[in-house]
Formats: sequence, C-alpha cells, structure tokens
Amino acid sequence: MPFETLNGTPFADVTHPDDLEADMSLFREGLAGLRDGYAVERRYVRPDRSIDTSLMGDLLLDLARCPQCAIASPRLSVVWASPRAMPRTDGGQERWWACYTCSSCGDVVGARAIFDGRNFHVEENFPNAKMAHEDIPEIARRFLQQAFETLHAPDAAAVMAGSAVDGMLKAKGYEKGSLYNRIDKAVGDNVLTQGMADWAHEVRLGSNRPRHADVNRPHMTADEARQSVEFAEALGNFLFVLTAKIDRGIKAAKAGES
Repeated sequence: MPFETLNGTPFADVTHPDDLEADMSLFREGLAGLRDGYAVERRYVRPDRSIDTSLMGDLLLDLARCPQCAIASPRLSVVWASPRAMPRTDGGQERWWACYTCSSCGDVVGARAIFDGRNFHVEENFPNAKMAHEDIPEIARRFLQQAFETLHAPDAAAVMAGSAVDGMLKAKGYEKGSLYNRIDKAVGDNVLTQGMADWAHEVRLGSNRPRHADVNRPHMTADEARQSVEFAEALGNFLFVLTAKIDRGIKAAKAGES
C-alpha cells in the first residue's frame, strides 16, 4: 500500500479484527509506561478487504533438527513466503508456502502450511527429517538414526554408519569374525553383490579412521560421511525394507484370492 494512502490512517483500520484487542492492550501498556516497547506479527487488511497472511513467521520453529544438516535446535530464518494462499484447481484446501535457510549449513528448508483464520499450522517440511525405516532391525535402526542425526559431525556420522552396517549383517546371521570377513562371507552367500561389498568395505574403513584416530587421515569430510550414511541407508532398504514390502505384498495378494 502506498505511503500516501497509509499516512494518517490509524493502524486499527488496517489490522485484522481478531488481532486488534491484543494489539491495543499492548499499545495501552506502552502509553502507560508499563513496557518499553513491543513487537507483534500482524495480519493486515488490504484496501480490497482481503487479508494479508503472508507472515508465516520469520523463524521456522518446532523442528528438533535441520532436515538438511541434522544440527539440533536449528535457527531457520525465512527468505521467502507466499503473499497469499496458493490457488488450487482440484477443490482442496489452499496452502501457504515459505522457504527458510539454516544458519548452520546455509541450505534451504521448505514449509507448507494451512491457515485456520488466526494461526498458521505447518503441515510438512521439505525435505522431511530423515527417519530410519521401521523394517530395519532395532539395533541397526538406532545406529542408522544416529548416523542421520550426526551428519553435522562427519566423524560421528561415519562411525554410526559403520555400526549400522555391522548391525545389519549381524541381524542377517553374520555374527562371527571381523566385519571384513563377514562382508566377504555375505558375498559368498549371495546376500550382497560384489559392488555392495566393495562399498561396505569403504564404509568400514571410513568408520575406522576416526574410531582408531588414524595417524594420517583421522577425520572424515562431510561428503565422505554423507556417502557412508547413504550406503548404510541403501543397504538397510535392500536387506530389510524391500524384502518386507515384498512379503507384505505377497500376503495381501493371497488374502485377496481367498
């Protein structure tokens, strides 16, 4: 709205009616000297009487970890927000969108929200925070989840990825001997392909570097740690998630035939 139009217009005339009383109460406290100042997030009434609800919030709150780098209690600041609800042609509820950037990794997190007339409610973030699949056995799943959550600390993520691979092989019955020998035994039993085994050995060696404080290369880079975690996740999907989905599909098909 142009300055010339706003100049001399009481803020009550452009504030959403549901927000007015709380705003006026704070204003009166300021006039009475009960507070030095205040800041509120307002919904404004445009000249066409539509409501400006573009302010989904300067910060994206209630995320325990950044979905990009997994750092705890991230500071996610808004860089863009849709000026109004995005129109839809399918008759579904209109939604608002916003993009936030993480102060730690600098990557962007998207948010989709609905507006109930007073408040925004975030429905989903993009990307979603990583969660180890429930079909992966518990011990390996917990290691994999910790690998997701420590990607901001590459050494820790690499160690957790190696432990996840170790736990997955043990869950498949490969419990005796070194991880090196168990990986090769799984190849001989056609549980792993040679390519998967080569990658598993890379994860094993990567996790050993920080675990044993390797003299020449003690630390993992962020890219190396991410690759290790991605392989551990892929291995879990291959060994457990995919087979569980197939088993459920077969059971459902047989149940439908009976």
